[in-house]
Amino acid sequence: METFSFASSSTLKLPVSLRINMLEGSQKQLPFSALLKRPDLRFRGSNTSPHSDLYVTAQIWTDSKPLTVPVQTPYKAFKNGRVWNEWLTLPIQYTDVPLSSQIAITIWDLSPVGGEGSHFHAIPFGGTTIPFFDKDSTLYKGRQRCRVHRHKQADGLSSTSTPHVEPQKRQRGQLHRQDASVSEMERLEVLLKKHEMGEIPENKWLDDLVFRQIERMTREGLKKGEQNGTNRTGTESNGAQDGEKVDEEPFYLEVEFPRFDQPVVFEDRQYPAPPISMSASLSGDIRLKPPPEVSFGPGINVNADGYGDANAGRLVRIFDPEVAARDNPAESKHRRIVRSHRTGVMDRDLKPNAKIRDELNTIMGYGPTQELTSEEKDLVWKFRHHLTRDKRALTKFIKSVVWNDQTEARLAIQILPKWTQIDVDDALELLGPTFDNPSVRTYAVDRLRKADDEELLDYLLQLVQALKFEHHPLSDEQDGSESPQDSSLAKFLITRAANSFLLGNYLHWYLMVECGDHSPQQRPEYRKLFAKVEYEFMAELVKTPDGVERRKTLLRQGELITVLSKISKDIRHSREDRPRKIDRLKRYLADPKNELVSFEQPLPLPLEPEVSVVGIYPEDATIFKSSLLPLRITFRTNNNERYPIIFKTGDDLRQDQLVIQIITLMDRLLLKEGLDLKLSPYRILATSPSAGAVQFVPSMSLAAACTKHKGSLLAYLREHQPSSTDPLGVRKEVMDTYVKSCAGYCVITYLLGVGDRHLDNLMLSPNGHFFHIDFGYILGRDPKPFAPLMKLCREMIEGMGGVNHQYYSQFKQYCFTAYTALRKSANLILNLFALMREANVQDIRIEPDKVVAKVLERFHLEMSEEEAIRHFEVLIGDSMGAFMPVVIDRLHGFVQNLRA
Repeated sequence: METFSFASSSTLKLPVSLRINMLEGSQKQLPFSALLKRPDLRFRGSNTSPHSDLYVTAQIWTDSKPLTVPVQTPYKAFKNGRVWNEWLTLPIQYTDVPLSSQIAITIWDLSPVGGEGSHFHAIPFGGTTIPFFDKDSTLYKGRQRCRVHRHKQADGLSSTSTPHVEPQKRQRGQLHRQDASVSEMERLEVLLKKHEMGEIPENKWLDDLVFRQIERMTREGLKKGEQNGTNRTGTESNGAQDGEKVDEEPFYLEVEFPRFDQPVVFEDRQYPAPPISMSASLSGDIRLKPPPEVSFGPGINVNADGYGDANAGRLVRIFDPEVAARDNPAESKHRRIVRSHRTGVMDRDLKPNAKIRDELNTIMGYGPTQELTSEEKDLVWKFRHHLTRDKRALTKFIKSVVWNDQTEARLAIQILPKWTQIDVDDALELLGPTFDNPSVRTYAVDRLRKADDEELLDYLLQLVQALKFEHHPLSDEQDGSESPQDSSLAKFLITRAANSFLLGNYLHWYLMVECGDHSPQQRPEYRKLFAKVEYEFMAELVKTPDGVERRKTLLRQGELITVLSKISKDIRHSREDRPRKIDRLKRYLADPKNELVSFEQPLPLPLEPEVSVVGIYPEDATIFKSSLLPLRITFRTNNNERYPIIFKTGDDLRQDQLVIQIITLMDRLLLKEGLDLKLSPYRILATSPSAGAVQFVPSMSLAAACTKHKGSLLAYLREHQPSSTDPLGVRKEVMDTYVKSCAGYCVITYLLGVGDRHLDNLMLSPNGHFFHIDFGYILGRDPKPFAPLMKLCREMIEGMGGVNHQYYSQFKQYCFTAYTALRKSANLILNLFALMREANVQDIRIEPDKVVAKVLERFHLEMSEEEAIRHFEVLIGDSMGAFMPVVIDRLHGFVQNLRA
């Protein structure tokens, strides 16, 4: 790419200037018939003389509103032509001009009798509007030839009616062809600008010839316009009621922008972020106020969100440092009066009336992302004793406490033990980044103590990330005395993991991945934190009866992963073709030095500790065709069964691990609601920031199945699960599994915003299990344009028998049931994503502050259950009718065939 030097508009601290050069064009004298109908036209200057006195005004508009006052050319008497050659200086600098700004230029004619649009003794001769910046956000420079719209005052609206370039007209669905001379003039104008800018080399004698030719063509064009105007006048004046509308001769105003040595590109002003120290110290008190109400003017295209289109500008939220620096004295005084601690005894006996009870119920229904107003906080504080029996109210109460007020904080801590037991999702919310009081976090950990190991395993990945929000994750005291840190999250996780084999296995690997993350996104203090937790976990583990053996097991797992990582890197970096790489892989696995064929003792697999392996089958190993060359390795279990896995290096699997964990959790939530969608998500474990293992499920991609069976998934299912009595020739339980798993994954991938969906990462097993793989894009990100919100392709529906089959109706019902069931657990899922805000996961670190909002948006909690079902039905229809995914699937298949 060639170098491109430019200057930014934010550094150009010069007043805006514009030169009014000349007006091109002429008009025929009005016929007497028109003057008889409109006697006032005879007093207009332009109708009395072809070189009458005119003056020009220019004004800057932005977002359909005037930005400056208009400026005007001085009086000038014309003799042979209307030539001003006057520079106008506008009262604004380039650094303050927004991107959507336009200059509205109006030419004023003298008319002592006035008329429509008159201004004192002047009436619009014509107007034109030209933007400051072109489509590439580059400042206009040099001469510009602007079309003048007769008898109109220039407007600066977003959809202006006086554009400086005449848009092409359509006639009967086709573009109206311009006159050849007009097109030639436009082409010559472009070349003339390039010559002025020095982009075309100068040749004096040839330039003179070209300039004379351009002047001749201009005169001929204007004469032609006069003739057309005369013809129109003769044919239209008899029926016209307004003599002004017969003047349609083309007029052009030549203006000139300043020229700079380099192109000037628009740059928005960047406002500094709030100080970390101030915002962190008052994180519980600072609340962003809603944006002010904006009164939009006429001509602004406003969408449903209250924002204009690309040309109408945008609202800018500006940080006020005084908000973080000090409290509002009036609000602080009001709060102290309302929450007077002298009335604390009286508050215990307060009970809300019917109206206040309804208001409290509304507040209790808020989600974890909903901010409370100051009035709502005061209301919750006032009836805090009454709300202790409502488990939903605790998080709202903690949000309403001003923790900087020591007396108020002490009263809040005293009431925490009296509260009824909260749910796990509320406990997870209290461990998030917005709650930093140690007593509150201790209370949340106490609630987690009552969860069993299986439930705790569902949230372990997020609880490890929640360690980043702890002020003192570990106690330095080594004696047995009680301390506030004894109930911290780190102590709790270490104790539970030391007494549970499964929790200990996964906690160890989660911590090891974070310790090994030396990327710039991982802060050094976090690495030290996780290393300290890992050290304390190992120290606590050896104190248990079988702790020494368990520690040796974890070390053996690490050795196995190290050997497999070395083999994978050697094969990936070798320059051999794929068959030779497969042979090398088998030799590596069979080499006695690596001790992989058989293990001395059964080893719990890190990916699934419930499975113990005793060796590897080297002859079954292979390498996939992917760019990272992942290995497929088959382990031999202690029951002489085969357990294949995919091991890869060079890829961060933490995002895939997160998605599979959320899918597993959602599957259990649906099972609690009595809905079994046959999801059976596979297992995945990141063993380092650039390596990991994935459970291999025997299956075939939809692309491969359609290729093999000529586009029919039914043929694939009939081949593996035939039935002569069941519908569609496939066993009924297999079709039931297929329909349910399709519905489950459609709903879940939609909620998680999984992108880059094509037929090669949609899998189908012989027993009918449908599932997704490769979660490189989540939270609405997608590398392909016009991607649908949900992947539901034609092949999937035809596998159900088509849209008219009963299986498709069942599929939609399963989708509706699953969507409404998961909406009930939205708070739990949102809190899990809130705990992952500081995680070094690809699609989370892009916009960590918007992660929860992106997931919340797809739950549509503002809708009723009936509205949510209708919304999802529309979503299914849009996904089925989407045309772009079909094109993308074809292109992807073509690329894969070339790669093969």
